[in-house]
Amino acid sequence: MKVLKFGGTSVGSVENMGNVKSIINDGDRKIVVLSAMSGTTNHLVSIAQDIKEGEVSSAQSKVKALHQTYQVTVDNLLQDSSLNHKVKTYVSEVFSLLGTCINETYSEQLENKILAQGELLSTYMFTSYLNQEGVNAKLLPALDFMKIDANKEPDQGYIRARLNTMLEEYTNAEIFITQGFICLDAANNISNLQRGGSDFTATIIGAAILAEEVQIWTDIDGMHNNDPRYVENTNPISNLSFDEAAELAYFGAKILHPQTVTPVRTDNIPVRLKNTMDPPAHGTLISSKTSEGGVKAIAAKDGITAIKIKSARMLQTHGFLKKVFEIFETYETPIDMITTSEVAVSLTIDDDRNLDKILNELEQIAKIEVDKNQSIVCLVGHSVVNDAGTYKLFQILKDVKIRMISYGGSKNNISLLIDSNDKITTLQKLNDYLFELVTL
Repeated sequence: MKVLKFGGTSVGSVENMGNVKSIINDGDRKIVVLSAMSGTTNHLVSIAQDIKEGEVSSAQSKVKALHQTYQVTVDNLLQDSSLNHKVKTYVSEVFSLLGTCINETYSEQLENKILAQGELLSTYMFTSYLNQEGVNAKLLPALDFMKIDANKEPDQGYIRARLNTMLEEYTNAEIFITQGFICLDAANNISNLQRGGSDFTATIIGAAILAEEVQIWTDIDGMHNNDPRYVENTNPISNLSFDEAAELAYFGAKILHPQTVTPVRTDNIPVRLKNTMDPPAHGTLISSKTSEGGVKAIAAKDGITAIKIKSARMLQTHGFLKKVFEIFETYETPIDMITTSEVAVSLTIDDDRNLDKILNELEQIAKIEVDKNQSIVCLVGHSVVNDAGTYKLFQILKDVKIRMISYGGSKNNISLLIDSNDKITTLQKLNDYLFELVTL
């Protein structure tokens, strides 16, 4: 059995839903993971923010407008009067719930409940559409099997047991539809896997059922060798290893959630990135196989803050680094890059929500310098640090001020920290040398 995930754009219109139906209705049994319709999650986030800020009137207007949008979508999607009525009733119940939420006191738990409605709506509508079109489809509520533990990691044992039991109950169904992104937490409250988490849902499910393959369908033909938003003439990469894909996803490749490959790599379940607008295209196959050395792709991660921690006594103080890391652990703030010298440590973070508190504690043990508006440019390829031509990269970037370099921490990754204002120039320069055969 395969697991296929479709993002918000893929189910963002009646026409696109028809395309998805054509892709999945091939006679093979499968699980289909859906995101919310494009734009819905942003709309729900805005409603939650209004509730948080006490903007009741604004929240009510947004709920009403979104409800009207879904009513129109249902009319365009479902011509069967019975199914149309059934789905409209469900949609009305969802928006009635949202209306009730407006009058509640804001909490993270309330926001999670609000955000979950997008996926619940899209899957209910799409399953009904498939049934109208004669497809033997069954809705599997993700909240009945998808759960994270106290550490916010997938509870894989629970998921495997619950999901496989549910699949055994519906042996006659050909296609199972479920929600991406949403889950229960350790206390059985509605939670989620964070933005982009539908990819993660798909591979968690893939691992739970030992899927033949997990497919991530988007509106681009696989992972490209550079960011097509900033660089012209980029090309899809036909094959990536799990390690290479994980590096690219973590360091900014938007097509893939950073944790996507984690659940499936142990069982060597391949992940294929496909384009809903061009189904026959090969896309990108992610597996355990490695290929030639050298740089395969470049990604960039914005919103980085660099912190330099300087202490004249650091070299003689064996517990100094421990103290530094404990501060970041206290405020649950991951570190992306780190370099050290005899008297200083430089590191980067991409989550600055607790930056002031972190700096306040660091200033008790060292002198601190902070640089915001930084970007990490990541060059990824199999054994790229061992490639004979790697040194030329620094010649290419001789006019770019490089704040930090991470080299050797992973044999598949070289990371450069630069000012965000230099990002596009850096991506273009690297692209010209690496992929356009421009020589020095």
